[in-house]
Amino acid sequence: MLGQQFYHETIRKMVVSFGTIFNNIQIVKKNSSGQITQSMKVPLAYGPKQKFLTRIREDASLNKSTAITLPRLAFEISSISYDPARKLNRITKLKKVSSSSKSKLESQFMPVPYNMDFQLFVMSKSGDDALQIIEQILPFFQPEYTITINDNTDMNQKRDVPIVLSGIDYEDNYEGDFISRRAIIYTLSFTTKFYLYGPVTKQSVIKRVQVDQYTD
Repeated sequence: MLGQQFYHETIRKMVVSFGTIFNNIQIVKKNSSGQITQSMKVPLAYGPKQKFLTRIREDASLNKSTAITLPRLAFEISSISYDPARKLNRITKLKKVSSSSKSKLESQFMPVPYNMDFQLFVMSKSGDDALQIIEQILPFFQPEYTITINDNTDMNQKRDVPIVLSGIDYEDNYEGDFISRRAIIYTLSFTTKFYLYGPVTKQSVIKRVQVDQYTD
């Protein structure tokens, strides 16, 4: 069975879907009278926070015109694990008529449940910017937020995927002298509950059945 090539791009779709949730967050700057003087979209990238912190710290003398744009968002996969609580009957199959031939039937065994953990990093040089971002995220997770993804295009399957907020950490990396760069970081931990699908097999449609009945 192993060695049969198939790729449904399920994990890739989960990563893209997770990032899409946070790709349109904006913050504003106000003057003393409460009028908005500046509005900006917070950039989002895939990568660990250590990479961005290194980029901030490597210009300790502040000679470079731009070290890194703050605030910003970053996220990465932290782990993938099997979820036995959502296990389905392994012998049940999904079936549909083949799109290439009406005389063929496509089938696939039930998907396997997995959890994928993400970490979302909110990085800012001021506390107010970080709090603006956090308050635009937390109200939507109670503690989960459900999205719908087309995770199995071969079988025309769409599935609701819950994204659960499992924890929030805070750190303020403000060390050294007064010219050192400051980095306020909120780390939000999420768990996505999705399914992985096996290969799709094709078989001919049964058009004729013969039944022999008799009595002894």
